Amino acid sequence: MTAPLMSLTWTDHVTGRQGFLVVDRLVRGVASGGLRMRPGCTLAEVTGLARGMTMKEALHYDPAGRYVPLGGAKGGIDCDPQDPGAYDLLVRYLRAMRPYIEAFWTTGEDLGLSQDLVDRAAAEAGLVSSIQAVYPLLDDERAARRRLADAFAVEVDGIGLDELAGGCGVAESVLAALDRAGVPYAGTRVAVQGLGTMGGATARFLTRAGLKVVAVADVKGTLANPDGLDVEALLAARDAYGTVDRAALRPGDRELPGDAWLSADAEVLVPAAVSYAVDAVNQAGIRARWVVEAANMPVLAEAEELLAARGVVVLPDVVVNSGTNAWWWWTLFGDIGADPDEAFAHIRRSMRALIDQMLARAEADGTTPRAAAHAIVTDRLPVIAERFGWYG
Repeated sequence: MTAPLMSLTWTDHVTGRQGFLVVDRLVRGVASGGLRMRPGCTLAEVTGLARGMTMKEALHYDPAGRYVPLGGAKGGIDCDPQDPGAYDLLVRYLRAMRPYIEAFWTTGEDLGLSQDLVDRAAAEAGLVSSIQAVYPLLDDERAARRRLADAFAVEVDGIGLDELAGGCGVAESVLAALDRAGVPYAGTRVAVQGLGTMGGATARFLTRAGLKVVAVADVKGTLANPDGLDVEALLAARDAYGTVDRAALRPGDRELPGDAWLSADAEVLVPAAVSYAVDAVNQAGIRARWVVEAANMPVLAEAEELLAARGVVVLPDVVVNSGTNAWWWWTLFGDIGADPDEAFAHIRRSMRALIDQMLARAEADGTTPRAAAHAIVTDRLPVIAERFGWYG
């Protein structure tokens, strides 16, 4: 694949902070990818994320579906989302990016930003919607927007369907890998970094499937219990940033250093918080059999090579966390409705098929799951380009 179609850096005239937009590819004239806000965000990071979005879109191509994959893009802002001036900075960024959002970049929540916040800031910046570029591709825009709004209004046990969709996909990825290896769910231990939208939903689905979450990490440190944490209690005690109120801990729960989740005695490790969490040094402490990338780019390439050399399987982000993006488009284009059971069933079928295909390809080619995912995308891109047009 070639260099990105478009890459730009924006400097805020008020604070001097920088924001970025990278459009990797356009399909049917549109690209999809969220907007993240975190201190230290870089153009290189956003470039990698945009390429990942191109792959996620292509992986979910189904000739029989109404949802037709878009190109890949990503936005980023170098700022702590808890900074007092973060919201005003977000509005200024979106105002500056307005021509691109109106024309070809559909965006939404990502690390550090909720969809509600993005929607509010987008309205203040004068946008109709953060995904308005896709509207001309819809058969019935009004019905499609109503369908998506209805889906965002759905709650399951007090948590929004939009917050659960991605975690459902991550959890199904874990379960598919366990099934393929013949490992029973009961007694399988999991450690999760991050208890925000993705990590929290993943922990909930895995617990309900019978797995045992023995460690979770937030910005204050790692919470651990070898007999299993009370995931529902922790979810109820977290704030908007995924930080757990320690008053919710039980007598058997322990507070450990922030990086203790990496070396937890668990079969499955789920980095679900930040990019670049696992490097060539700290990977040595990992005892898990599987590392399942719920976050974007959490495992550095050198670390993945070292993990693979000692038999640790890394399930890549471009497949594992692609359910959130796909759920948006499945709903908007009309492949599914706002019913949560229908949504979860569709996510599970699609994610399981992708995981099975990826792992089978990896076994056949004698390579890693990430290399297999790249191979699958390489096979699909010419088909998408021929049928729908490809720019970049």
